Amino acid sequence: MIGPFSRRSFFRKSAAALAGLTLPGMLTECAPATKLTKVAGEIKGGAASLGHKLRGEHALFKQAPSQILNYEYVIVGGGVAGLSAARWLQKNNIDSCCLLELESHVGGNAASGKNEVSSYPWGAHYLPLPNLDQEELLKFLQETEVITGFNEQGLPFYNEYHLCFDPKERLYINGYWQDSLIPHFGVPEEDQQQIATFLKLMDTYRKLQGSDGKYAFTLPVENSSQDKEFLELDQVTMLDYLLSQQLDSPYLHWYVEYCCRDDYGTALKDTSAWAGIHYFAARRGVAANAETNTVLTWPEGNGWLVKQLHKLIQSKVCTGALVYTIATEGEAVHIDFLDVKSHTTKRIQAKKCIMASPQFVNQRLLPEIPLRDQNFYSMYSYSPWVVANLTLSKPMERKGSPLSWDNVIYQSPALGYVHARHQQLNSHAAQQEKLVLTYYWPLADKDPKIARREALQKGHDEWIQLIMDDLTKAHKNIAQVVEKVDIWLWGHGMVRPTPGFIWSETRKKASMPFDNKIYFAHSDLGGVSLFEEAFYQGIRAAKEALGSIAS
Repeated sequence: MIGPFSRRSFFRKSAAALAGLTLPGMLTECAPATKLTKVAGEIKGGAASLGHKLRGEHALFKQAPSQILNYEYVIVGGGVAGLSAARWLQKNNIDSCCLLELESHVGGNAASGKNEVSSYPWGAHYLPLPNLDQEELLKFLQETEVITGFNEQGLPFYNEYHLCFDPKERLYINGYWQDSLIPHFGVPEEDQQQIATFLKLMDTYRKLQGSDGKYAFTLPVENSSQDKEFLELDQVTMLDYLLSQQLDSPYLHWYVEYCCRDDYGTALKDTSAWAGIHYFAARRGVAANAETNTVLTWPEGNGWLVKQLHKLIQSKVCTGALVYTIATEGEAVHIDFLDVKSHTTKRIQAKKCIMASPQFVNQRLLPEIPLRDQNFYSMYSYSPWVVANLTLSKPMERKGSPLSWDNVIYQSPALGYVHARHQQLNSHAAQQEKLVLTYYWPLADKDPKIARREALQKGHDEWIQLIMDDLTKAHKNIAQVVEKVDIWLWGHGMVRPTPGFIWSETRKKASMPFDNKIYFAHSDLGGVSLFEEAFYQGIRAAKEALGSIAS
């Protein structure tokens, strides 16, 4: 039974629960920090310094554009939402279209890289099986041959190469690698019972529908039930919610916080309970040849999906384009941008503009649009992340379950690492050779502005020392086998679904078009930074721009 939230219960239990998170007997096995010798690699971090020019009055921005270009449609931003919007325009025979992207590549936080050992992700690295009502996403997966057909019951067959291989995941806890990320090795019976109670509760929410006939939690977010009892969950934190359900196990709290940090980059105390439950209850994907909890993944993570989107519209993409002014004039939209390669300013005159950029960028580009004042933008907060790709000369020692796709250390500040070569058909042989591990660390323990500033101030050696100190807890010899560490700093990695944000009027208004010329498409419009949300938002905005929402 889903019990009512009690703030009184929260105040009574919160101190004990938070203290319980750091009980000595429950800490991950620690190892003394090892001073490392110089490790090859660099901090990459994207074009943040270039983008920060928007904050000032760069001299070039004051000059008249050196060239005027004309397009019917312009898309600003080459993340998943922008690529999805461009794909939809292409499918609707729109040839006069241009997508402007600041970086030298497209993909946003689903970007990827490659070295002599393997391709690897720089951000998002998997896609859960889509729900059957996500028709456009299923069509896209058919187009890319991820889905090869459907059975008589309408369930999709997935190309098995794209389904995550076993072993899928493991957790290092109490000095041992256990299978599964849900703590169970050495976990007291009472805590295991609480975990089972929680998972049963989440399964109830997964099946629950509101009086409006909609699922309580689904994707895209706006298709979720609007019943008051569900929306009220957005007003409290996930920590408050757990305590109101008499769920105070530190093991459970660690696991749920791990999940919140994984999808949102937020701690338990900073995550809306609606968003926290959404992580567990929004997906009901089924397949003819895979279990419901299976995920789709690739060596380069969601970068593989980005490549498929990009292939369809690559002739329309202009990278190295820093947009600095957008304004409407008469029947046109003027988009002024700096061509980074030629270091000249250009203007596009368009009929329609789709802003597939996050709100912290839009704030600089669209300062005078009604309903978007400082209070509007202050509702949006973004978590900074560190992603590191480590090249190792040989496999690491282990105790317990073998190297898996997803590998997590209990009570680590980070989320562990993904084995990039796990999807190779000769995966066992690959594990005997050089490895690339993609390590994820959402900086969720401080205010995002402080965490962002501190992250950018750290050098390559300092980050490597922090990462090695963490991984040494589970891998004593990692300092001896690491050859190279490349690091990507995401200053604004993903939107944070803090309490009161998901179902705020601010978020609802953020996707409203302006002057029938400017439209909005980004995952932060849904309040969650997920591939499915970004893909949907791109199509929705493109349909609005085409004037055919119901098509």
